[in-house]
Amino acid sequence: MKKCIYTIAVLFLLHTTDVTAQKPWSERMTETVMQLWPDSMALKAPQPAKWIYDQGLILKAIEKVWLRSGNGKYFDYIKKSMDFFVNKDGVIRTYKQTDYNIDNITPGRNLLLLYDVLEDEKYRKAATTLREQLKNHPRTKEGGFWHKKIYPWQMWLDGLYMGEPFYAEYANRFNEPEAFDDIANQFIWMEQHARDAKTGLLYHAWDESKEQRWANKATGQSPHFWGRAMGWYGMALVDVLEIFPSAHAKRAELLNILKRYITAIKKVQDPQSGVWWQILDKGNTKGNYLEASASSMFVYAMAKAIRLGYVPASEITTVKKAYAGVLKTFVTVDNGTANLNRVCQVAGLGGNPYRDGSFDYYISEPIITNDPKGLGAFILAASEMETLTEAKPGAGKTVMLDQFFNNETRKNKQGNMVSFHYTWEDRMNSGFALWGNLFRNQGAATLSLKEAPTAGNLKKASVYIVVDPDTKKETENPQFIEPAHTKAISEWVKAGGVLVLMANDSANTELDHFNQLAGVFGIQFNKDNHNAVKNNAYETGLIKVSKGNPVFKTAERLFIKEIATLSVKAPAKALLKDEEHIIMAVADYGKGKVFAVGDPWLYNEYVDGRKLPADFDNYTAARELATWLLQTAPSKK
Repeated sequence: MKKCIYTIAVLFLLHTTDVTAQKPWSERMTETVMQLWPDSMALKAPQPAKWIYDQGLILKAIEKVWLRSGNGKYFDYIKKSMDFFVNKDGVIRTYKQTDYNIDNITPGRNLLLLYDVLEDEKYRKAATTLREQLKNHPRTKEGGFWHKKIYPWQMWLDGLYMGEPFYAEYANRFNEPEAFDDIANQFIWMEQHARDAKTGLLYHAWDESKEQRWANKATGQSPHFWGRAMGWYGMALVDVLEIFPSAHAKRAELLNILKRYITAIKKVQDPQSGVWWQILDKGNTKGNYLEASASSMFVYAMAKAIRLGYVPASEITTVKKAYAGVLKTFVTVDNGTANLNRVCQVAGLGGNPYRDGSFDYYISEPIITNDPKGLGAFILAASEMETLTEAKPGAGKTVMLDQFFNNETRKNKQGNMVSFHYTWEDRMNSGFALWGNLFRNQGAATLSLKEAPTAGNLKKASVYIVVDPDTKKETENPQFIEPAHTKAISEWVKAGGVLVLMANDSANTELDHFNQLAGVFGIQFNKDNHNAVKNNAYETGLIKVSKGNPVFKTAERLFIKEIATLSVKAPAKALLKDEEHIIMAVADYGKGKVFAVGDPWLYNEYVDGRKLPADFDNYTAARELATWLLQTAPSKK
C-alpha cells in the first residue's frame, strides 16, 4: 500500500511538472476534442451526427479558449461544427422545432457568436428559429418550461442550462428586455420546487403533476441529488447573471439563489479529494463514485462567481482545492493527449426503458472517458480558473473608451442604426471586443464615454482611450477635439491618469484637432502612411520589437499597417521604431502617462487569430499593452 501511494504521488508530481511546460489545460483538452471530433460530433458512432446539447456545451467552452488564446483555429472549429448543421438559408439540419426539447436550444449560443463576428444572416435565422421554439414551448401552470414535450409537466435542473443562457443572450442581443422577467422566474421556480430545505441541495427534477413513478407524491420531487444536474443549474445561473440587467428588480433574487447554491455544494464537497460525488449527499456509499463532469461544473460556477464579484473572494480557497482535485482525480495524459476520466455518460428520468431516479439507477449508468459533457465542463472550468488566477493589475480600475470623437454608426442587417468601429461591443473585424476582454480578464472594468470628456466624467477612468477621431466623410457632424476637451484631458493626465492616443493614417482620421491634444505631451501624428500592405502581403506590415522593450516583453513580431508615424519632443520619447520612423511613443506628464500609436491596430481583425499568420504576435501585444496600462494606472474606487 505504501509503495502504491508513493507511486501515485510521484506520478502526480510528474504530471503537474508536465503541465508547466505545456499549453494551459483549457487548450490541451480542447486539442483532445478536436482530435476526437474533427468534423462533427457523431456521438454514437456509427449513427449520424445530430443537433445536440453536448456540441453546444463544447463549442461554448472552446469560444472561451479562443478568447483567451487569440488562436483562430478554435473559432474556425466552432464555425465548421455549426456549418455542418446550418445551411445557407438558416435551416438547421436534424432539428425539429415541434419536438419542444429544451436540450436543442443550447447550440443557439454558438449561432449568436457566429452572427456577431461574421454577421451572416443564416446564423441569425437559425437562432431565431430556436427563439421561436421558446415562444411556443409548453410550460407548467405558473410558466416554467417543460423539459421536453415527451416529459409533460416536468422541470429538470438540466433544462436551466439548456435554455436560459441562450434566451438571455438572444434577449440582450435583439433588444427583448421584457424577457428577463421570464428568465429570472425559471430559476426562481426551479429552486422553489426542487430545493431541499435541510441540505439546500436541489433534486434533479420536479413533476408538477406528481404522476411520474419517480416523483414524490407530496412534493413532485425526484428522489436524489444528482451531481451533474446541480452542475447544469449553477453554470446556467452564473452565465445568465453575467448579462442580466444590473438594474433589474429580480437580479438580487438570482444572486441570493447563487449564494445558497454555493453554500450547499460546499457542504458536500469531498474533504479528501476536493471534488464531488455522483450522488452528492451519499459520500462513499457503496457504488457511489467521484464524478468528473459535476466536479468541473462546480469549479466553473464558483470560479466565475468569484471573478465577477457575486460571492466573496475568500471562496477562492475552496475552488482552488476543487480544481486541484479535478486535475489529480480525473485527468491523465497518454502519449501527449489529455483525457478526462470517470464521467457519467448519461442520466435521466422516465422514458423507455423507465429510469426511476433511484440510487441504484444513477450508479448503474456507464462511466466513460472523454464524454463530451465532461470535456465541455472541464474546458469551461479550466478557462475560468486560468482567468481567475492570472494577475489582476486592473483590480479597482476602469478603462474608458471614447465614443464621442469616434462615433461612427452603420445600419445593421435588421435596419437599425448601431455604433461600430473601435467599440467594446463590436465583435466583428472592426471592434475592440477582444482587447476589452483582455482588460476585464486582468480585473478592470470597461466603459464607453459617449459624451465630451470633462473633469467630472474622467474621474471615473484610470485609463482613457481616444481612437481614430471622425472625419466629415465618416460622420455627418463629427465632434472635433476642442481646447476645452484638451484642457480637461491634460489636467486629468497630470493628476495621474493614463491616456492612450490611437490615430490612423491621415486619409482616415482627423489629425489637426487630434494633434492639438497630442502636442500638449510632445507628440505629433505625421500626415503620412507608413507600412502600406497590398492584399495578403503580411510581411510588409511587420514591425519588429527589440529586446528589452518596457511594454512588449515577449511580443516580437507586430503587424501594423498604414500608420501615421510620430514626431516627438520632451516630455515624449520613442517607444518603438521601424528604422528611423517612430511608431509608438510614451510621455510622462505630471503624475500621469501617455501612450501614442498612429493606428488603431488592436482591433479584432488583427488580434483574434482568424486572419494574420500565426507567427505574428498581435494578440500577445494586446495583452501586454493592457497589462502595462493597468499597472501604470491609478485605481478609481
